[in-house]
Amino acid sequence: MDRPTFPPYLALVIGVAAVSTSAIFVKLSSAPPPVTATYRLLFSALLTLPMMLFAKGVWREILSMNRKQWLLSVLSGAFLAVHFLLWFESLRFTSVASSTVLVTLQPLFAFVGGYFLFAERLGRMALAGGFIAVLGSFVIGWGDFRIGGVALWGDILALLGAGTVTAYWLIGQYARKALSLMAYTFVVYLISSLFLIGYDLALQYPLIGYPPSDWGWFFCLALLPTLLGHSILNWVIKWLSTSIISMSILGEPIGTCILAYFILGEVVTLPQVIGGAIILFGIYLFLRHNHISKGDAIDEQTTESTQKFA
Repeated sequence: MDRPTFPPYLALVIGVAAVSTSAIFVKLSSAPPPVTATYRLLFSALLTLPMMLFAKGVWREILSMNRKQWLLSVLSGAFLAVHFLLWFESLRFTSVASSTVLVTLQPLFAFVGGYFLFAERLGRMALAGGFIAVLGSFVIGWGDFRIGGVALWGDILALLGAGTVTAYWLIGQYARKALSLMAYTFVVYLISSLFLIGYDLALQYPLIGYPPSDWGWFFCLALLPTLLGHSILNWVIKWLSTSIISMSILGEPIGTCILAYFILGEVVTLPQVIGGAIILFGIYLFLRHNHISKGDAIDEQTTESTQKFA
């Protein structure tokens, strides 16, 4: 495996920080959430086009993709679109805190998927760190966590949203072994936006007629949480596992709370501070005891095999 040209863990921090802006821009937009998600991904694909003109061989790579690579890309785009739809739809029935807490349970899905699909083994301390970080998410949303009635339906949708975004990352972990970042993300964003456009048309959401400010927020959503967030994380996923990325994304609510305090004037509560501290400790514990990147792991396995035959 090629060596990364940039420290993967530093890129991971940048990606999570960029993703943390997503909820802020969504809240500032007055458009329906499915429309906001549609233009977020459509603008992301369009903004990638100029970069592809200067990237050598990207168009040739896309045109030469085989049937399996196209299938994986279509599945990845579909899961990303469904994730946004489930997450946004859950907000109609349950609270923002409850929905966010359940969506951030994706590391639990990632642990299972990584175990069965990639034979990833986590030590006890890494697993403990994972569950501690998830516990921190529950502390943040516990005061607003509701069970029963329509809220329960919203919670189920949010939980399904966690599963679909984990499927998106797991597919990316496999597909990125053979596809370049620009080719993969362009195809996935474009396919995902086409799925969302179909959804909008089927449910008769208007795709035009929004104020100029909304189009500005659509652009910001494409530039920051998608191109500087998801795209960077899709680059990182070639070097680090889905479990590590999903764990690190648990830091997203912390960044969102900080931004909401300065941009939206929202009050930071004591449970948010305590939960944030617990999340950071859990992430540190997980990364401290699960710090080997995929490239290093391959190198170690090669070394061990060589020593056995030496």
